[in-house]
Parts: sequence; C-alpha cells; structure tokens
Amino acid sequence: MSAPAGLTHRHLLVAGLALLGIGLYLGLAAAGSQPGFPLDDAWIHQTYARNLASSGRWEYTPGAVSAGSTAPLWTLLLAVGYLLRLPYLAWAYLLGWLALVWLAWAGMAVWRHWWPGQADKAWLAGAVLILTWPLVWAAASGMETALFIALGLHVLALYGRLVGETTAAGEPHSRSRALLAGFLAGLLVLARPDGLALLALVFAGLLVAARFRPGDWRLVAGFAVAAALPLLPYFTFNLRAGGAWWPNTFYAKQAEYAFLWKQPLPLRFGQLLFFTLGGPDEGLRGVSGAHLLLLPGLVAAAWQAARRDWAGRRLRAMLPLLWAAGHVFLFAWRLPVTYQHGRYLWVALPVWILYGLAGSLRLSDNFTARLATLGQAGFIWRTASRLTFAVLLLAFLFLGGAAYAQDVAFINGEMVAVAHWLRDNTPAGALVAAHDIGAIGYFAGRPLLDLAGLISPEVVPLLADEPALAAYVRQSPADYLVTAPGWTYPSLTTVGDVELLYQTDFAGTRKEGFNNMAVYHLDRR
Repeated sequence: MSAPAGLTHRHLLVAGLALLGIGLYLGLAAAGSQPGFPLDDAWIHQTYARNLASSGRWEYTPGAVSAGSTAPLWTLLLAVGYLLRLPYLAWAYLLGWLALVWLAWAGMAVWRHWWPGQADKAWLAGAVLILTWPLVWAAASGMETALFIALGLHVLALYGRLVGETTAAGEPHSRSRALLAGFLAGLLVLARPDGLALLALVFAGLLVAARFRPGDWRLVAGFAVAAALPLLPYFTFNLRAGGAWWPNTFYAKQAEYAFLWKQPLPLRFGQLLFFTLGGPDEGLRGVSGAHLLLLPGLVAAAWQAARRDWAGRRLRAMLPLLWAAGHVFLFAWRLPVTYQHGRYLWVALPVWILYGLAGSLRLSDNFTARLATLGQAGFIWRTASRLTFAVLLLAFLFLGGAAYAQDVAFINGEMVAVAHWLRDNTPAGALVAAHDIGAIGYFAGRPLLDLAGLISPEVVPLLADEPALAAYVRQSPADYLVTAPGWTYPSLTTVGDVELLYQTDFAGTRKEGFNNMAVYHLDRR
C-alpha cells in the first residue's frame, strides 16, 4: 500500500474509519435482509473465482473457457479465498476493506506529492475519501471498483515522485519506482479495461519529462516494459478465448446501450461530468454527494495546476485531472449511463475530492485572513463552512448505507431467489436463457444462454435489436427463460408457447414500479 516508510497513527486512524464505514454498510444490509452483494455482477466474479479455484481454468460454465470477465485481477484475488477454503462473503468484504484502506493511503501519498505545503493535512484527505459514500459502497460491493481506484492513485503517487520538481533521473530508487509504476499500471488494465487511459497518460508524462532530462528515457523504457508484463498474457488469452483484444463484456455493454449515443456527445459529457462532481444524475436540481461543496476549490486548484504545468512545460500537476476528466469522457462517448448510482464513473471522485479539498482549504485560509479585521467573523465563517461539509459528508454516508442495504435486499429478493428456485425445480442439464446470470451461475449451476452477451458473444450483435434477440431465443435450445416482464426485453415473453412457472414476491421491486423477475418454461413442441 502506498504509505510512508513507517505507518503513523493517522494512517491507522484512516484504516479504522474504513473498517467502521464498511461495518456500517454490512450491518445495515444484514438488518434489512441478509448479507450479500448489491450487484448481480458480483456473483459473476464469484462464479469465475470458484471455478478457477476448483478446475484451474477460466470458465463460467464448467467445461467452456470464457473471456467474459472485465476484471480478471479481482477474480484472481477472490479465487485465493476459495483455495484457502475461506467464507466467500467474508473474504470479499475483507478484500474490499483492504482496497479501501489502500485507496485512502494512496490518496494521502498523492496529496503529499501534489501539495507539499499542506502535507500535514494528508490525514484529512484520507479521512474524507474514506467517508465518501460511493467509495464505501464500492468497497462493500464485492466488485473491483475500490481496487481499481487504489491502483490508479498508487500509480499517480509514484508518477508524482518520478517527475517531481526536485527529482532527478539519477535519484536512488527512481528506476525501481518506474518499474513498479509500470507494473501497477498494467495490473490496472487487468482490474478494468479503462485503466488503459491512465497508463497512456503516465507514459506521455514520462515522455514529456524525458525531453528535458535525457536520463529519464531509461525510466520511460522501464515503465513500458513493466506494464507489458501483465498485459501480454491478458491480451493473448482474450484473443484465444474470445477472438478479440478485450473481454466480451467490454463490447456487450456498449452494444446494449448504443441507443444513448443519439444524444449529442457534449451534452452527454456535461451531464456525466456534473454528476461526478456531486450533482444530480439528471438536470441541475439536487445533490448526489457532499463533495459538490468543494467545486469552487476544485476550480481554483485546477487553475493553479494548469499554470504550473504551462510554466514548467511539463505534464504533472494536471495529470490526475486529465485522468478523471478523460475517464468521464470515455464513458460519455461509449457508455453514458448513471444507473447503479453511477458506479462506472466513481473513478473520478477521489481526484475531484483531493483537488477540491486542497483548493478549498487554501481559499478558506485566504478568506479568513481577509476577515481577520472583523474580529471573530473569520473564525465563525471558517468553522461554519467546515462543519457544514462534515455534517453533509456524514449525512450522505448514512444515506448511502441505506441505499446499499436496499440494493443488497433487491439482489437477494430477485436474482438470488430465482437462482435458488432454478436449482431446486429444474433438471441439472436444463439450458436457461437469462439476462442477469450472476446469481444464477453461482447458485443454480445450470448451463446458460447469456442474453447480455457476457459469456455468449454471439448475442452481442443482437442486443440493440429486441425482435432479433427474441427470434434468437425462439430458435435456441433453451428450456427456460428468466426475465422481468415489462422490464428487461419485454417481447421475450412472447417468443412462442411460454408458461409462467415462478415469479418472485419481493415487495421492493413493485414499490419502485417494476415487475418481479419470473421464470418461464419454453415449450418446443
């Protein structure tokens, strides 16, 4: 983890806050229903990990090698728990806590390198990151998001040290830092394909630095070689298993939501950018996170960063901002969605928070100094502003916990319930066509026709054409169909002679205005 050479009590304090945050979310979920995950995708990772540990092969359905995971690094870590015969939920939660701690400590390291004049406030930056509700939600989700962000921030911290103002190419350990940064950047892509954006930015930044310090070319080469080490086997496997550089899911998600590309790209980008800054997911009214209050500080810090890089003819102070904004732009371009609380966009949050907090502290100190002539006014204003932010941060933490509990209850009440019914009421070899395959794959253990294209790549071209998908299901040998009438692909329930066999009774789904998931028998006579 990106911590100084000796842990301080402030690092331990941040780790303790992370434990309390995850404990709060898990406790709320257990009180609302039972432990679990807030996303069906988490069960996909668990299925891959369990099969990998038992067979040594990358399979979703036993016997069929699959390139359907966009986060193989996370799957490998989960598989360790199965090899050690640890409780899979406890292991996933432990990994999430460790990733959250790593994220905060790496964020503290970035803070010290980017704002050395405020190094004594690094603990505050770590605490704010820990208490930001989407990051806690991510850490308790059984997904790779927190690990991805931690890796990215660690790469940034190493990069900041490599191209720092006082750093020379010949500094002791600079080569080892470049190698470590490259290897972690390669692992970042294994955590999620969009990690390639930060890898490319850091490589570009090192190239810019090498123009002025010729000895740095060795650092550039070392970074590139180290990054290639984990990427070569990754791309080779994808090509052999799926016929493409990237996993099936990478293409399936884009195909499924291609209809959103009709909206102008600048509008999509502006909406997603404002959402990650703490605004609502639609329109201008509302707040989705306390860090929206840091927006003036973020603008001030970004302006100062741009001026420093322009004056120094380098790419350092602005690089984290380019990563965050570039990440949002990539999703605005190819996958402009905010569902599931905008989890695909959370990578940008730590960068906005770090810059926003640094800029806000500086603005606050300057404004307080100007108010000093008014006696206690400066003290009152500074105390009130900081207290307001702290209260909102904690309020959103609890609101996020309530949302997490509802999400876990939904997955348990719908996807897991359907999986258990299929396990208990269908023949072992029955082929099941389903859009959400995570819990079904883990608990039911039935062959699957994946209507989202993750493990059935032939479905991907049909995702934007519901009649064609319905025809494909009609012609397939599937025995059962799992869907939610009027929710996911409503015409699938009219593919022929279908008989409703089972429907869940989770009240939360109907309360939100949706139909419960159902299992249909497909009559082939």
